[in-house]
Amino acid sequence: MLFVHGNKAGASQPYRTAYHFQPPKNWMNGPMYYKGIYHLFYQYNPYAAVWGNISWAHSVSYNLIDWMHLDNAINPTEPYDIGGCWSGSATILPGVGKPVILYTGDNFENHQVQNLAVPKNISDPLLREWVKSGRNPLMTPVNGIDPKMYRDPTTAWQGSDKIWRVIIGSQINGHGTAILYRSKDFVSWIRSQYRLHSSNRTGMWECPDFYPVSTRRRIGLHSSFNGRKTKHVLKASFSDHDYYVIGNYDSKTDRYNVDVDFMDSIRQLRYDYGMFYASKTFYDSDKKRRILWGWVTEADNINKGWSGIQSIPRTILLDKTGKQLVQWPIKELEKLREKEVSLQNKELKGGTVFKIAGVTASQADIEVSFKLPNLKDQIELMDTKSVDPQQICTQKNSSVRGVVGPFGLLVLASEDLTEQTAIFFRIFKVDDKFAVLMCSDQSRSSQKRDVGKNIFGALLDVDPTQKISLRTLVSASCRSLTCNVCSLDINGSK
Repeated sequence: MLFVHGNKAGASQPYRTAYHFQPPKNWMNGPMYYKGIYHLFYQYNPYAAVWGNISWAHSVSYNLIDWMHLDNAINPTEPYDIGGCWSGSATILPGVGKPVILYTGDNFENHQVQNLAVPKNISDPLLREWVKSGRNPLMTPVNGIDPKMYRDPTTAWQGSDKIWRVIIGSQINGHGTAILYRSKDFVSWIRSQYRLHSSNRTGMWECPDFYPVSTRRRIGLHSSFNGRKTKHVLKASFSDHDYYVIGNYDSKTDRYNVDVDFMDSIRQLRYDYGMFYASKTFYDSDKKRRILWGWVTEADNINKGWSGIQSIPRTILLDKTGKQLVQWPIKELEKLREKEVSLQNKELKGGTVFKIAGVTASQADIEVSFKLPNLKDQIELMDTKSVDPQQICTQKNSSVRGVVGPFGLLVLASEDLTEQTAIFFRIFKVDDKFAVLMCSDQSRSSQKRDVGKNIFGALLDVDPTQKISLRTLVSASCRSLTCNVCSLDINGSK
């Protein structure tokens, strides 16, 4: 099933996205739901589409789809943030329900310190003006902390003792680290004797995130929730990816014991296996869900007037096995659907390309399911202990035929297929079990030379004897100037 809708971007910016949030222009942290309004704070350069002059921009929405851009919430004006107002998080204090922001400032010595900002007028539903605390900076890099590796405070949470906790991303003795602080009043913060967690197999942790997930119920949980049927997720951004671990957290002792640590498993857990970094979740108290955002760097140059977008917001839950997270685009995106193009029970023959007729918009929401009724023993073998999925996708791209695969979609394709972006699957056998490889092949996505053409890949924990379902959101931001109308094609397997 395929839904299409028009691109509402103006003719002056034909490659501007409509699915993704992005600033009006230039370079594009802490999302929040407060009194019926979604707030998105994000790092922003008001002067150019490159990193620098970092402020906290502020946009609001009632539905996570349509956004109104407000004046910047925080600008670099004080000695403790004159070099830039970097990443941070919003927390809503219970009782009075007052939202507050903790953020990293690059001070006059180019040292990273943690600061507090609060709304100037709590009765303003849009929270348009923010003021910085006279006590700033609240946390500073002392006692062995590298002042250039000390940033990105998380949303704070309360333990069973009602004392606030927050973690800061860092690197100590070459180990990625989440430094833990406690506070009774959200102003005076004391560093804990113990780190929340660290790893000797990673470097600096940027933009950490820490939150509970339910092991039974299909709902999101408030950041301070800690019940019996609960696990906790710790996410850290490093090596250009967002990795996470799942474990058990004791709010009385602040001990966090992970099930499988960072980089200790062949199947390393990530939020996303493409361009996705510095992500942040928040709890939507209205719909009882946790929503994930991530920063997506773009492969094109900055001449179009902006650089970077936010990922499509996703709901995030713990998988039924308790071993990984599952994500899905928020329900509100379905309101953008207009014309439906439906195709049922189409048999695909190996080596064929089938064009889906009736797609005339530059943006589409695609739901497709593949059934493989005759999986045989002659399936290719894979040694996951020595092979990187991304490497396999690169070596066996969408033009290389296999035993079962590639099969999937060709999107943003020109009529002669000289330009196309392939999203496809291959089936392998590993230790008498099926392994499903998913690839995104951008090697032929554009004939322009000055754009990135990456190939991404990941192994999926799905059973191909049932069916393989794929949801694909094709954005209006075609990177190629020749891609005016995006056609969809399906590539069969052998």
